[in-house]
Amino acid sequence: MALAAIKGEKTLAELAHDYDLHPNQITTWRTQLLEGAAGVFGSEKSSDEPAVDVKTLHAKIGELTLANDFLEGALGKAGLLPSAKR
Repeated sequence: MALAAIKGEKTLAELAHDYDLHPNQITTWRTQLLEGAAGVFGSEKSSDEPAVDVKTLHAKIGELTLANDFLEGALGKAGLLPSAKR
């Protein structure tokens, strides 16, 4: 759809009628394609994204798992868990 709008072989009204869409939607998709097309083919990564530290993530997962296990045991002993969890 957006490629057809970029090609310009048909007017916006014709495209809207052919694809049963509102012309504003076609314009939005066309703009998004034009702005993002270079990123699809480029291999450059954004420098705004921080590097992922897998060790830190694994440590956090371990901490959360330990806390969940502790709470599940404590709530089970107190009888506060639903019967399906017992």
